[in-house]
Amino acid sequence: MTPTDLASPSPDLIRADVERAFAEDIGSGDATADLLPADAQASATLTCREDAVMAGIDWFNACFRQLDPAIDIRWSVRDGDRVAAGSVICHIRGRARAMVSAERSALNFLQLLSGTATATAAHVAAVAGTGVRVLDTRKTVPGLRLAQKYAVRCGGGHNHRVGLYDAILVKENHIIAAGGIRPAAEAARHLHPSLLLEIEVENLDELDQALAAGADRIMLDNFTLPLMREAVAIAKGRAQLEISGNVDLSTIGEYAQTGVDFISVGALTKHVRAVDLSLRLQLD
Repeated sequence: MTPTDLASPSPDLIRADVERAFAEDIGSGDATADLLPADAQASATLTCREDAVMAGIDWFNACFRQLDPAIDIRWSVRDGDRVAAGSVICHIRGRARAMVSAERSALNFLQLLSGTATATAAHVAAVAGTGVRVLDTRKTVPGLRLAQKYAVRCGGGHNHRVGLYDAILVKENHIIAAGGIRPAAEAARHLHPSLLLEIEVENLDELDQALAAGADRIMLDNFTLPLMREAVAIAKGRAQLEISGNVDLSTIGEYAQTGVDFISVGALTKHVRAVDLSLRLQLD
């Protein structure tokens, strides 16, 4: 991947994420850090204890630099890099109080985002050679959507819509409330003609309706494998097809062989297991 592919959210957004983390963790002040000499300097090494794909370095750095602008942080890896278990990936030197106060928040960001990137990389590897693109969803940690969607890109995945404002996804309840697939599609084209129009369908009859309505993309919700293949044959390139539902590492490879364009996986950002990282400090 190129640095452009992995462009992280703006410094202002990262700063806001860190400020929220500090507000809930440090609050009015770190009472334990007060026990350390005010002028004490320390060094630390960060070790990754398992195989992982890194993501979240900018958030990690921002945590320490907000409390100690002069801190020295030196990385041997970049976001998107694969890291072997036992690797020392970062060296830090600065004010001891700032380091112990920032440690937990910094690790929370790095562990969560690296966990997202690592899970994404595993799913991407499972569809290698098929041309299918693995997508995230809106099932993200509240307040950290852009951070997690960045982590998905670090793992080789692609982003679905960011929120409810940048694409239209007509789902079951929208269809019911709008009076059908065609009325919903017509309203979408009239009100938001520049936005991607995606329609979720639950059977082949609804697929036909979505194709007739001119959807840009159609989401096959919980289709069986035979129905996925039939849907691909019916669509014949008239609309992009996306699979959603019952997707995990045991199924995604077989789903990708059906000929669809995208597979969305909520678990990338919803069922995240933090990467095991260890920060060890010593006084200078």
